[in-house]
Amino acid sequence: MLAYRKERIENTICYLASKHLKQKGEPLYQTFLYKYLAFLEFDSLESIGKPLYEFTYKAMKNGPVPLDIYSKRYNYETDLFIFIPLEDNKIIVIPKKEPDTDYLSEHEIQKIDELLKIFAQPGIKSKIICKASHKIKAWKKAWQRKKNSLIRYQDSFSENLDEKKETALSHQENSYLVYRGLRKLSRRCG
Repeated sequence: MLAYRKERIENTICYLASKHLKQKGEPLYQTFLYKYLAFLEFDSLESIGKPLYEFTYKAMKNGPVPLDIYSKRYNYETDLFIFIPLEDNKIIVIPKKEPDTDYLSEHEIQKIDELLKIFAQPGIKSKIICKASHKIKAWKKAWQRKKNSLIRYQDSFSENLDEKKETALSHQENSYLVYRGLRKLSRRCG
């Protein structure tokens, strides 16, 4: 597990909930949260070859869903936020205090703010962000493979990286293979 992983995740969720509420004028619904996290995670994977939060995602009908968060949705509360179930299976995320942005990189904050500028606007409904999340390459591949299947990080890349010549790997692809190898090694040793 990455150092401060829990703190990074919780402060990211709090930051999203706080800024979404301020910009859109309504609380952050779980669907928006899941899509924001997926956009951040898979953008990081494609741009630097490493996932940002290391969530396990499922390719659901409305787009990628981080199971690590989804499984706790009915009683997820920290010092920073609380998930509140509403009627009709809807859940909102309410910030309890300001996030500590020292846990987030400037790049993460910039990416989050870009997403919020697009999707945290009055009139933007969940179906719009869900449809946008269907453009995530890894979600598309997982959905085509089998609906509601787990999303594999390697599906973010165009080719089967295990069959690609080392000299033909992009920096991002090579970084991902190193990341994947280290994760496998840590699981064996841990």
